[in-house]
Amino acid sequence: MTLAQAKARHAELAAEIRRHDHLYYVLAQPAISDREYDARYRELLDLEQAHPELTTPDSPSQRVGGAPVSEFKSVRHAVPMMSLDNTYSAEEVREFVARVERLLPGEKLEWVVEPKVDGLAVSLRYEHGVLAVGCTRGDGTHGDDITANLKTIRSIPLRLGARGSGPAIVEIRGEVFMTKAGFKKLNAERAAAGEETFVNPRNSAAGSLKQLDPKLTAKRPLDMILYGLGEVRFGAPSTGSAGSTTEGRAEPVLGAPKTQLEMLTWLKSLGCKTPEKIWLCRSADELLEAIAALDKIRHNFAYETDGAVIKLNSFAQRERCGATAKAPRWAMAYKYAAEQAETKLNAITIQVGRTGALTPVAELEPVFVGGSTVGRATLHNEEELRRKDIRVGDTVVIEKAGEVIPAVVRVVTEKRTGKEHEFHFPKTCPECGSKISRESISGEEMVVWRCVNPDCPAKVRGRLEHWCSRGAMDIEGGGEVLVTQLVKAGLAHDVSDLYRLKLDAVAALERMGEKSAKNFLEGVEASKARDLWRLLFGLGILHVGAGVAKALAKAFPSLDDLAGCGQQQLAEVEDVGEVIAASVEQWFGDPDNRKLIERLRKAGLTFQSSTHNPAAKLGPFAGKTFVLTGTLPTLKREEAVAKIESLGGKVSGSVSKKTDYVVAGTEAGSKLDKAQQLGVKIIDEAELVRMTKSQ
Repeated sequence: MTLAQAKARHAELAAEIRRHDHLYYVLAQPAISDREYDARYRELLDLEQAHPELTTPDSPSQRVGGAPVSEFKSVRHAVPMMSLDNTYSAEEVREFVARVERLLPGEKLEWVVEPKVDGLAVSLRYEHGVLAVGCTRGDGTHGDDITANLKTIRSIPLRLGARGSGPAIVEIRGEVFMTKAGFKKLNAERAAAGEETFVNPRNSAAGSLKQLDPKLTAKRPLDMILYGLGEVRFGAPSTGSAGSTTEGRAEPVLGAPKTQLEMLTWLKSLGCKTPEKIWLCRSADELLEAIAALDKIRHNFAYETDGAVIKLNSFAQRERCGATAKAPRWAMAYKYAAEQAETKLNAITIQVGRTGALTPVAELEPVFVGGSTVGRATLHNEEELRRKDIRVGDTVVIEKAGEVIPAVVRVVTEKRTGKEHEFHFPKTCPECGSKISRESISGEEMVVWRCVNPDCPAKVRGRLEHWCSRGAMDIEGGGEVLVTQLVKAGLAHDVSDLYRLKLDAVAALERMGEKSAKNFLEGVEASKARDLWRLLFGLGILHVGAGVAKALAKAFPSLDDLAGCGQQQLAEVEDVGEVIAASVEQWFGDPDNRKLIERLRKAGLTFQSSTHNPAAKLGPFAGKTFVLTGTLPTLKREEAVAKIESLGGKVSGSVSKKTDYVVAGTEAGSKLDKAQQLGVKIIDEAELVRMTKSQ
């Protein structure tokens, strides 16, 4: 294929992938199967690998990539990102409308009501239709540059519409959020990995966008809804024109929007995801009716809403209203009171998980809140109990935290009768009576108490269920009911025992029968061939979720190679930090775990990794970290990265004491200065080429 042919095919594939991304992530109307999509994406990546010059900033391949950063750069907003005044009162909504009427006497007013997405405010800056910078609101004047992380969100277009169809510069504002279903799944995965779960989707979304490694952000179920404008310039940006702002000053001859409704339609035509439900109102009464209507349906949205946003529809009227130092005078947010209910806390029980974590659980008088009946609520840990002074017998306020997780908000102390009593956290495991501990790992203080007994029945059941789960060894039939029976009958003490089970013993269990037992044992036998990452995840090592297990399987050819590594070497693996590395080293250093490994080896399980990349371990640059800065004379950045990685080296985005070489080109900036300060070896392109040829 010639370069011209490759360029044409690449353009065709990129356009097709963008179209399918829009259909799937924005319109929720997929037109092809995942397999067909993956085939097109793979072909595009192959073309870019063969012709690096085809990799443009708006290529679909740039969704997930970029090296981790040491910190986020500060970005100044061309137009300030102002916050909104809030109210919880219908009367204050009427007062707000009256104030605007006084500012615009005699004018006909129209209002737009939109759902207030409970997420993180973000601004996307497009230059000639291509996403150039994405940043947080920050203090309203400056925000953090999180472009690489935002590119991983597939509902955000990397290019607006067809090339040349939009303004030269446009800043589009909106809210990044985590879907409720995605949040629930993410928490389940974290719980399975023995990690602390997130409190609510909003905090999870904010934390995901502040990851220093975009590859970690890419694993989070994030989405974005766009609803506003910042700076807008039509024509060449070099003209120096002031352009337009959120007040809508734009060239009417070019069809720029003049109202909020026109702007939302315009954004949708450019491929943006906009609010799914809006209301047009002409009076305070209609506004309150719209707010009430939204409240009835908002729980059905895929994302959380904590209110309604009221805006003047006309941009010209907005400009005449102006703004205070903190907020526009033409908009406000009506906040819904979180759905809460009072109920009695009858008891506090302790739940022991597979990692031995002791979690206090509130046993409640059943109460209806947030669309469902709640009878239990997590109390998180002992510190939470003490901080809120929660006692057995208390009247408590229950709320769906983030509209998802039942939580005890506070105690109604004025209703105490004196019969309430403090709950004393157990000093031993309630399941087996063994010692509990919250020792630190790699200096990280642990707030969760854990049972130290590896033979605790709760831990045994949890480990077996986790091993059989779909995300781990995927053994059909190995759920809670069967596992409980296996443990109770003394047939399984650890996961290796599953591979010694006999048909007659399993079939004799209650509600099993020969057919069910046979299907289960066939699943056990099939699991022997599962890849290394599944085995690693199934072992239930603290902090090792599916993503970390996959990273470890790519870094090491076998379980034995992994088991022989120390904390420092483990911490160098992508997606593995010091805490996880310490946990892995500690797990493999336990003699009982070593014995378990030998029993699994004897049972015939696969210890080899099919995803391991030997070039990264065996190349002459193995263990060496390079940083590229400035513009190289002849090599494109992608070509230089490919050369280094093909020889086993790693390319980082920031300079540190661990950096071995900084490759400096023209206009090298702060990275070169830092390398000089740290004494890191600095080379030029010629030296890099010489090094690659000499290997």
